[in-house]
Amino acid sequence: MKFAFPILVSAALLANSLAGPAAAQTGGNAISTTTISLGTATPGGGFPLYGNAFAEVMNAADRTLTIAPRNTKGSNENVPLLEKGELDLALVAGEPAYEAFAGIARAPVRLKILTAIYSNPGMFVVRADSPYRTIHDLVGQRVAFGAKGSGLPILARYVLDGLGLKQDEDFKAIYLDRAGDGPAMVEDGRVAALWGAGIGWPGFAAVASSASGARFIAPTAEEITRIRAKHAFLKPLTVPAGAYPKQSEPIASLGSWSFVLTREDLPDDIAYRLAKTLRGAEVTFCKKLAQACETTAANTVAAAPKPELIHPGVMKYFREIGVVK
Repeated sequence: MKFAFPILVSAALLANSLAGPAAAQTGGNAISTTTISLGTATPGGGFPLYGNAFAEVMNAADRTLTIAPRNTKGSNENVPLLEKGELDLALVAGEPAYEAFAGIARAPVRLKILTAIYSNPGMFVVRADSPYRTIHDLVGQRVAFGAKGSGLPILARYVLDGLGLKQDEDFKAIYLDRAGDGPAMVEDGRVAALWGAGIGWPGFAAVASSASGARFIAPTAEEITRIRAKHAFLKPLTVPAGAYPKQSEPIASLGSWSFVLTREDLPDDIAYRLAKTLRGAEVTFCKKLAQACETTAANTVAAAPKPELIHPGVMKYFREIGVVK
């Protein structure tokens, strides 16, 4: 599905609520707007939270654009939907993006990066009264590794592989239909731990805010070294103190950056407008959502596996503002 063609809507139609989301009005004059679809993930996860906030901020900043979020099954569905042109933009976690760009177990994609959104330090959360304190303590236990189709289970697979562990053999792996189901499963004991990633991730926040409280389990410094020796694309990342309720100390882990990707043929002028609007809205976006503070032009350039993977329209804007030469 391509983005909607610009539509001119009269003030009369708008007043009668017949205009729909693809039109806006200022001072009695009709405004041509472009509707752009944005794939997120299953309800209750970090992508819908981010995607809805992204759309709200962007739509308020540029009334000629209407970004329409859409729940999907997550990264693994978003990539083929972008390839088929059924989405204009989509949120994709770092590991699925890495595999798609590198052509791992598939042909390389020709999608492009609009922006890096936030870093994803991966870790487990358990109840505060849980006996489990290390990753190896969880071996043989029931562990929820995230929603089916999301990038979280892929990140976990790489992390565990670096430690010589197999996700589906060394653990009783659970894959969720809805990302939001995980915290209750930790709280009532149906699973020993929930795997997740990022700063402000809703699943971690829910467990940390629960009556039982939370404890986080991340790779040790020695384990991070082992993991990176096998999977160097994973980067050392830190969850700052206070990212979650009662988390008094920073947590060192590793992971990658998630992205907003575009379909291959998104026009350069649209990508340019999106990049410019996002740049102007960085402060507002940061105030609205803590993890969005990492959504910056500089982080996009630093996080992209290769500069040529950034959309040409975005790169044109980045050159104009001096982020790249």
